[in-house]
Amino acid sequence: MTDNTTFLDNTQEQLKAIVQPFQKELKQQQRKSDFIQQCILLASKNDFLKLDEHLKTKLASDIIEDESLAKCAAIFDALREYASEKVDLYRLEFIDDLTRLCKEADLEITIDSNKFSVLKGITGEFDFATRTTTINKKALKSIDPRRIVTAIQQHKRLLYDSPYDPQKFIDSIFATYKDMLKQNNGNTGDKVPVQDFYIAHVILMQSKPFLLNMDKARFKGYTTDQFSVDLWRYYESGIGGTSDGYRLNLTGGRNKALWLLDTNGETKQMSSISFEK
Repeated sequence: MTDNTTFLDNTQEQLKAIVQPFQKELKQQQRKSDFIQQCILLASKNDFLKLDEHLKTKLASDIIEDESLAKCAAIFDALREYASEKVDLYRLEFIDDLTRLCKEADLEITIDSNKFSVLKGITGEFDFATRTTTINKKALKSIDPRRIVTAIQQHKRLLYDSPYDPQKFIDSIFATYKDMLKQNNGNTGDKVPVQDFYIAHVILMQSKPFLLNMDKARFKGYTTDQFSVDLWRYYESGIGGTSDGYRLNLTGGRNKALWLLDTNGETKQMSSISFEK
């Protein structure tokens, strides 16, 4: 019985060794077949955006180098040239339409390749292949200029259209800072990790009813984007400091950091916050 078992085990291993390369080759050929079928589908839909990305992949190069599929080379080259020209034209029309619509909405947009910015604190990126626009890390499944402008306006309302008093803002920031120093037996001028500060500040913004019963419906949201833009608006106001004459200091760094706008309107990693006379 033992000899039979050994014999059967050996034959199984031998057959596996024979069939595995064959199966691997079948899988590779199937992938190439699926790729070509996808090209046919995209061409039938005139989906030049996805076709352009599709033909830039390594698998497209592998197919061209496959002797059994050598006829694909000329066809792929022609499709690639067609898709590239259509994408370039589409980008120009897209940028023109988006710029015009932003101007009509009284929004000044700056576009650099596939990235854009509108006001300080509102940035985005286009991904034509996936038909997705990302604005402040939030994905919009569209590259329709009208929908993009609507999304930008929503961000602007959240970040800029609420009542804002730079003096009240910096005084509230200073109050949170002093509260943290008191809890940790610190002194004015000590640096506080900005992530810890942000959490403490959001908590202090909440109403007493919320703190007694933390129902999410009562929670007052305050995103890091809002915090960053409020800091920028404070810098731009030129008021100089708190009502008590203290000046804000933000220190760059990576430890417990947040991405915030600095005095020049550039987004940088800030790791600590402090105040001094």
